[in-house]
Amino acid sequence: METSAIEIRDLTLGYRVKNQEKPIASGLQTTIQQGKLTCLLGANGVGKSTLLRTLTGFQPPLGGQISIFGKNIREYSGKSLSRTVGIVLTEKISVRDMSVRDLIALGRNPYTGFWGRLGRRDMKLVDEAVRRIKIETLAARSIHTLSDGERQKVMIAKALAQETPIIVLDEPTAFLDFRSKIEIMLLLCRLTREEGKTVLLSTHDVELALQVADQLRLMDGRRGLIAGSPAELHENGELERFFSCEGVAFDSDKGFFRIDKNYFL
Repeated sequence: METSAIEIRDLTLGYRVKNQEKPIASGLQTTIQQGKLTCLLGANGVGKSTLLRTLTGFQPPLGGQISIFGKNIREYSGKSLSRTVGIVLTEKISVRDMSVRDLIALGRNPYTGFWGRLGRRDMKLVDEAVRRIKIETLAARSIHTLSDGERQKVMIAKALAQETPIIVLDEPTAFLDFRSKIEIMLLLCRLTREEGKTVLLSTHDVELALQVADQLRLMDGRRGLIAGSPAELHENGELERFFSCEGVAFDSDKGFFRIDKNYFL
């Protein structure tokens, strides 16, 4: 029997500016299943990043309810939520004089005492995160010397060190080369298969998502969140309706999008 990790009911996303609400999306309903890799797909500006920030407590919803493992998100303390959900956002880190290893070690903060001292187990988990993301050669470097892609890998390692059952990532492959994109997606896939973690990520790498995701959530400005496995959304035509445009077609036999060269002739 499948268990829900995150449930949202009649959720309204947006911002409050000078006591006025600025909604981005409303009436959102879906369930993120425990132990699955779920990819959130949609056009720029539709509200994907806002949804992820809202689901992880970084900004309040304008309306509706979010439950994590059956408990309303409002009932979590900051520390208990940070022990439950790890998040990797797209914002760049502003610190300069910090090593990669020290940044990854910040993922252990929810478990350390008042003085933030790391124990033997904490350091072991930091070392393990470095190894699993394959960034041993970066560990001693300063954060400000990293490329965008290297920085993204470090932030994923920090989320691993945080040791949460849920990991939420906002476009984790955005700055990576093709090989690194595949490595990260396969790593996230293994986390669900081997450790039972729940992984929710937004991405524009549609074809990679179709190949590795257990579940997809298509975010549409008019229809909200369309849920299903890649196979289900392929069979019912939702993928083709959602992504196809002039000059691009969905190849239903091979399961990927292709450019219609005849369109340009």
